[in-house]
Amino acid sequence: MSLRVFSKHFSVSINKRLTFGALQKTREFPTRQLITTTSSTNMSLNEAKRIAAYQAVDEWVKTNTAVGIGSGSTVVFAVDRLAERVKNEGLQVVCVPTSFQARQLIVENNLTLGDLDRNPVLDVAIDGADEVDKDMVLIKGGGGCLLQEKIVASCAEKLIIIADYTKNSQKLGEQYKKGVPIEVVPMAYVPIREKVQKMFGGELKLRMAVAKAGPCFTDNGNFILDWHFPQEQEFNWSEVNKDLLLIPGVVETGLFVNMATKAYFGMANGEVKTQEK
Repeated sequence: MSLRVFSKHFSVSINKRLTFGALQKTREFPTRQLITTTSSTNMSLNEAKRIAAYQAVDEWVKTNTAVGIGSGSTVVFAVDRLAERVKNEGLQVVCVPTSFQARQLIVENNLTLGDLDRNPVLDVAIDGADEVDKDMVLIKGGGGCLLQEKIVASCAEKLIIIADYTKNSQKLGEQYKKGVPIEVVPMAYVPIREKVQKMFGGELKLRMAVAKAGPCFTDNGNFILDWHFPQEQEFNWSEVNKDLLLIPGVVETGLFVNMATKAYFGMANGEVKTQEK
C-alpha cells in the first residue's frame, strides 16, 4: 500500500471512530451537563426539562417547607435548582424522596433528607410524568417508581409536574407508547394480565430488566405489567383506575387522576408552557 493510500485509509478510519464516539456520547444521559442541540431554533430536550424544572422550583418551593422529590430525568434539574437556592438563599427545606434514585439525589446535593414518618403532610411535591393529557390525567411509572410516587403525591398539598414538550398530549397514548404501568405482586402477574385484557382489551407485557436476565423489580420488590391499551377506545380513566385497583394482586397503577395541581412544560422555543385543570 502506498503512503498516500495508507494515509487516506488511516484518516477515514479515525474519522469513523470519532464520529461513532461522538454519537455514543450524545446518547448518554447527563446528570449535570446539558446536551447541546445541532438546531439553532430548537433547544434540546434536556434544556427544555431544565427550564421547566427551574421555573417550577422557583414558584413553588418556599423556605421552611417539606418537599416531595419525584423520580426521573427531569427531577434531576429540579434538585439542582433546589440545591442552588439552598446554597445561595439559605432556603430551609426538608426533602422526602419517592425512590432510591430520588434519595441519592437528595444526599448527593447535601439537602436535608426527610421521610413520611416525620413529615406526613408535605407542602408540595415536584415530579415528572411520562404523559399529561388535556384533563391533567397523568401516566407515570416509566422508571418503575409509581407506588412511592403516588404515596408521596397523596401526602402533598400540591403536586407540581415538570416535563419537556414531548410529554404534553390531548389524550393518553398520543405521545407515550409504552403503556400504563401496573405494579403487581409477582405471584399474581399472569392472572392479573388475563383479567385486565378481558376487562379492557389491549395487551399487558411483563416489564423485563435491562442489565439483568429476567423481569424488572420495583423498589418494593414487585413486578410491573405495562398495559398497552386500545388507542381507538375512549376510557374514563378515573373508573379504569378504580377497577384496576380492585383486582387482587394489583398494588398500584401509573394512572394519576385528579392529583396534579399544575404542569410545566419546557418548549422547543425556550418558553415554559403551563397547564392547570
